[in-house]
Amino acid sequence: MKRMSGRSMKTFLLFVTAAVCWTSLGSAQTGKPMSIAELAAYNKPDREQVLLEGAKKEGRLMWYTSLTGGPNQEVPKAFEAKYPGIKVDVYRGDSDAIIQRVMQEAQAKRYLVDTIETTFPILKVMQEYKLLTPYFSPHLASYSDEVKEKADKGLVYWATDRESYIGLAYNINVVPEKVAPRNFDDLLKPELKGKIGFATSDTGNRVIAAMLASKGAEFISKLKGQDIVLHAVSGRAIADMVVSGELGLSPTVFLSHSRTSISKGAPIKWVPMDLVPTNAGGVAVPANAPHPHGALLFADYLLSPEGQKLLGKFGLDSAANKPSFKRYYAEAGMTAEQYEKENARWEKLLREI
Repeated sequence: MKRMSGRSMKTFLLFVTAAVCWTSLGSAQTGKPMSIAELAAYNKPDREQVLLEGAKKEGRLMWYTSLTGGPNQEVPKAFEAKYPGIKVDVYRGDSDAIIQRVMQEAQAKRYLVDTIETTFPILKVMQEYKLLTPYFSPHLASYSDEVKEKADKGLVYWATDRESYIGLAYNINVVPEKVAPRNFDDLLKPELKGKIGFATSDTGNRVIAAMLASKGAEFISKLKGQDIVLHAVSGRAIADMVVSGELGLSPTVFLSHSRTSISKGAPIKWVPMDLVPTNAGGVAVPANAPHPHGALLFADYLLSPEGQKLLGKFGLDSAANKPSFKRYYAEAGMTAEQYEKENARWEKLLREI
C-alpha cells in the first residue's frame, strides 16, 4: 500500500471530518434522520444550517397562501435569491379554496403543501383535524403571546406574519374635522346621518363583532337610525368611495388602503376606533409536509425581520410591532364551528342596520 504524504493525510482527514459533520447535521447527532416533528422542534444554534442543507437536497417546496398581489411573486423570488437551489412553487387561493384543497389532499393521503400562510379560521380547522405540526422558530421571541397559537414546550401551531387593521376613514371635504368620529359612539352624531357606509364582506362582519364586544347589542340597534348604506364591495373599493366623496365615511376601511390613498394626495383621514378589528395571516407547517426542511426554512423566513420588511412593502403590518391602538381578533378563543356560528350572527346584524 502506498504511504500517504503528510499533505495527503491532512487532506484526507479534512474530508473525513467534513463527512462526519455532514452526517451529524443531517441527523442532529442522533445517527438517524429526524422525523418532521423532531425537525420542527429543533432549536440548536445550527438550525438554519440543518434546514438549509436538507432543503437543498429536497430542491423545492410548495407554498399555499391567501395573500394577494405582489407578495405571491416577490416573497418566493427573495427566498430563492437568499437560498439558491431551492425552488418555491406557489398556490394562491382564498381561504375556502385553501381549506378545500388541504382536506382533499388529507383524505387522499396525497400531501403536496409544505408551508401554509392564511387566515386564522382556516388554520384552526387544520389544527382541530390534527393536520399541523407544532414548530419552533428563532424569531418567535419577537412576537407577543397574543399573535401566536401556542403548543407545548415553547412551540406554536402558527405565528402571525402579517396584519391589516380596519378602522374609520372619512373624507375631509365631506365631514368637518369637528364632526369626524373618534370612537364608535361618535357614529351616532346627528350630523353623520346618511353619510355612513359599510362593506358587506367579512370586513363588515368583523366591525360589527368589535362593536358588540365594545358597546353591546343596544349600540348596534341605535345605528339603524343613521340611514347606513351597505355596499357589497371589497375593502379597497369602499376606501375609494370615501376618497371620491361618494361616502362621507366608513368604519370598514383598511389602514393600508388609507395609507396608499393619502400618499397620492387623497382628502381622507384614517382613525382607529375603540377596538380595531384585525385581519391576520399566520404561518403554519403541515404535519405531512413532503419537503419538511424547506417548509420550516420558509416559515422562518416569513417570520424573520427580512421577511417582515418585504411584506411591509405591500402595505402589510408586522405582528411584531405594537400599535398605539387596541387590536381585536374576532376569532380569538373560538373553535372553527363557534367562529362560523358567530360570523353568521355578525352578518345578520350587519344586514339589519
